[in-house]
Order: sequence, then structure tokens, then C-alpha cells
Amino acid sequence: MADQATASPALPLNFGVLAQLTAKQKLGAMAAVALAIALLVGIWLWTREPPYGVLFSNLSDQDGGQIVTALQQQNVPYKYTEGGGAIMVPSRMVHDVRLRLASQGLPKGGLVGFEVMENQKLGISQFAEQINYQRGLEGELARTIQTLGAVRAARVHLAIPKQTAFLRDDLKPSASVLVSLHPGRALDPAQIAGIVHLVSSSVPQLNPNNISVIDQDGNLISQRKDANRVDGLDPTQLKYMKEIEAQYLKRVEAILEPLVGKGNFRAQITTDIDFSNFDQVEESYLPNPTPDTAIRSQQTAESVNGNPPAMGVPGALTNQPPVPATAPITNPQVGAAAGGAGQNGSYTRNATTNYELDKTVRHTRGTPGVVKRLSVAVAINHRPTTDKDGKPGKPAPPPADELKRINDLVRVAVGFDEKRGDSINVAAASFVPPESEAALEVPVWKDPEIQSLAKEALKYLVIALIAWLVWRKLLKPVFDTLAAAIRGPEAEAELAAAGAAAAGAEGAAGAEGALGPTFEDRVNAAREIAHKEPKLIAEMIREWMSGGNG
Repeated sequence: MADQATASPALPLNFGVLAQLTAKQKLGAMAAVALAIALLVGIWLWTREPPYGVLFSNLSDQDGGQIVTALQQQNVPYKYTEGGGAIMVPSRMVHDVRLRLASQGLPKGGLVGFEVMENQKLGISQFAEQINYQRGLEGELARTIQTLGAVRAARVHLAIPKQTAFLRDDLKPSASVLVSLHPGRALDPAQIAGIVHLVSSSVPQLNPNNISVIDQDGNLISQRKDANRVDGLDPTQLKYMKEIEAQYLKRVEAILEPLVGKGNFRAQITTDIDFSNFDQVEESYLPNPTPDTAIRSQQTAESVNGNPPAMGVPGALTNQPPVPATAPITNPQVGAAAGGAGQNGSYTRNATTNYELDKTVRHTRGTPGVVKRLSVAVAINHRPTTDKDGKPGKPAPPPADELKRINDLVRVAVGFDEKRGDSINVAAASFVPPESEAALEVPVWKDPEIQSLAKEALKYLVIALIAWLVWRKLLKPVFDTLAAAIRGPEAEAELAAAGAAAAGAEGAAGAEGALGPTFEDRVNAAREIAHKEPKLIAEMIREWMSGGNG
């Protein structure tokens, strides 16, 4: 029983032990645990900042100030991106905040639209009303242009002349559009044409040719199609030329790769393409009609003055006038009269013949994009050789018959046409091996993945360090104090019993084999208690000393 008394069993801190605490001790323990939990939860929430989304971007200073003021009034957390280009709020609040700001008319966009017509004053002049209408129209057009993805901001200036009843004094309206583009973005010709068409359709009698579009650098982009021409070609034509050359090159590579191997040849193709679009009408006539030419029209005219001349085959009978017919009443001497008429009369005959014209009409329409000339250059790498011993030797060029065969194949592949001036050159050359460039190794501390992992590990390390400090400096002292307070009475009783046993052992030192433990056993028990509970031993000695002094 004495051995059991000398032992100092550790009391577990369970609900039964907590029931022995006083109300003050329970309250302090609960406060310490709650404080530690709140601190850990706060640190965890701080490391897990909610994701932010873009509320508005590319705002003017006026709109940005009004939006920030509204967010402060609504107690909405916000922050700016680097450079202040956008205002960000928590992602879960983006749509809600946008709707609430839209109800307040924010953002206004820095432009005045047709809302300027809503607050017209009574008695305003016609000139001021026209100016407000023009301002509203310019603002609405600018807002519409800003909806394009590449446009950051836009300004529209309209020059609308005053209407007049005189046609010779009638002036047509004009417009100027300034677009500020996002960095690295550009407007293609179709978008520029769309802006021009939009403005011309919004203003009556506005000709698209009277609209100028410029960018933030002052470049006139409404005529970009002519400004970007290279050797008379616009970007669309250059793209078409590259596509044609790529198709020819693909044909050549498909022919040569199985023959000489990939990487053992190089081919380049240049095309001269005619992009002109023309209509030609040609008429040609033969100098003299052929005998088989059809007669278009024929006209014959005859005139006789007096008796007709003698006709017939010359001879005795021919020289005599014909015998007149005999009438039953008269029988004149016609011979003499007829001879006189034949000598005094005249006869004229004209004939006009019109033949069909031999006419040829040719109508020729040129198709743009026709290849006028093709130039092909092919270089074949030297082949490796081996000597008699099978060792690699100096590379040698391919045989001449093989180069000729490659030349013929390339001619057929590209559709060689000598009439249009195509040229093909196939040559053998020794390719220079590329120099091996050592890849630049990125240092470990500059690797983005390593940096991301390091930041994540550092975050959790900070959390673990703070948790350890909370346990070491806050919770553990509280639990140690509570445990000491619970085990204090039992430990003091054990020490008192050990002391009494040690004092009574001096008188019974020679009595061995008694019922209780020996003196050495009690000393060892006291030493074990002092080793396990040094604080209690120190407290007991302090009490003994204070009692002796008293």
C-alpha cells in the first residue's frame, strides 16, 4: 500500500477532471481556447483572400471617382489593378454591384448622349436645341464605336451645315472619328468600313467619302488599304500570294522528301501574280472580202434618152433597123425614123452592190490572281560516303542524272510553263550543320512553378508557426496550470506520507523484515516524487521553511 501511495499517477484532462475546476478556471480555459480558435481561423481566412473580379475597366477619372465614392457608401471592398486600369471587387459581388451602380447611372462613360435632351429648358433657342442634338448624336455614335473589342475610347465630331433653300449654297455634312485602340490591337479594313458606314447611316446626306477615321497616333486609317500597299499590293493580295507560294512549296516537298530525305533539301518559290482586273473589247475587219461573202443589198438604175442604141451582134442584119409592125390603118416609113432615133438617143445603167462586213468582236475579261511567272530554287545536300574500310568519308554531290531527274520532277510538280518565262534551278551543295546552342537554363529560383510552390509552402509554414506559438505561449501554459491545480492536493498528500515515513524510519532502522517498506525504499520513493513533481516539492519546502520561521 505504501508503494501505491508513493506513485504519482498522471491524471488525464478529461470531462471528469474539468468538472473539478472552479467556475473561474473554467471561464479562463474557455476564453483561452476560444481566443486560440479565433486567431487560427482569422489567419486561415487572411491567407485565403476571396478572389476579385473586374468591375469596370478603362474608366475616365470622373467616372472612376464617382464609382469609388458609391462603393465606399455601400461598404463594398474594392481594390485597383496594377496601374489603376480597372476597379476590382469580390467576384461574388460583381454582378450585384454593377446592377446597383447602373441604377445610379454609373458609369456615364464620359460622353453625353441623348440624355442631354431630357432636361430641355423652357424657351430654349432653336440654335441651342440643334447644338444639344448634335452633341447627343456625337456621344451616341462614340458609345457605339466603343463597343468594338479593339477600341478603348472614341470621339466623333460632326460638321452639319445649316440647311438652305438655294441648291448652289447647299453644303454636304462631314465627320471625323478619333479612335484610341488598346495596346497591341488594330482595326482590320472591314471594321474601319463598318465605322464609316455606321456614321454615314446616322447622319442624313453624309457621304462615306467625307468621313475620316484616325487613331491615337494621328494615322489616317480610313484609307489604310491604300496606305499599307507594298509594291502596289494590299495585305489581302500579299496573303493570297503567300498562300499560292505555300501550295507550290508543299508540292515540291511532297516530291523530294521521299527521294532525298527530310532535311536534305531546301526549296524556295517566288511567284509573280497579276492582280489587274480589266475588260477588253476588240473589233477586227479583213481588208478585202472573199468571193464567198454574202451580198447584203444590190441596186441597179437604168435611164434611156431617145431610142435605145443598136444592140445585137454586129453584121448586115444588125445594121438594118427592125421592120416595124404593120397596122391596119397606117403603114408609115418607120425605117427612116427609127434610124434617126437610134442615132440621136442615149442609154445609162448604174449598179450598186453592198456586201456583208467581215467583222470579228472579241470581249476579254481578265481574272485577277493569275500567275504570270514562277521561279523555283532547289538545293540538294551532299550525300555521305564511305571508303573501302567502311569508314565515313567526305560527302559527295548526287550524280548528274539524279539532279536531272529531280529537275524534271519539280517541273511537273509546279506546272512549268516556258512561254510565261518560268525558271527552275536545282543545285547540289553541302549543308552546314547548325551550331548547337546550349539551352539557357532558367535558375531554380526564377522558375514560375517553383516560385508558386514556394509561396504556397511559405504560406502554410507561417500558419504552422503561428499555430505552434499559440499553443506554446497561450494554450500550453493554461493547460499546465489547470493540471497542476487538479493534481496539487493528491501530490501534497503523497509527499506528506513520504516525509512521515522517512522520519519514522530513523527509529526502526535495525528492525528489518517489518510490515512497512525499508528506509531506502522510502527515500527512493521521495526522490521519484521529487523528480516527477519538482514544483510541488519546492512549494512544500517553502511552506516548511515559512512554518519553521513562524
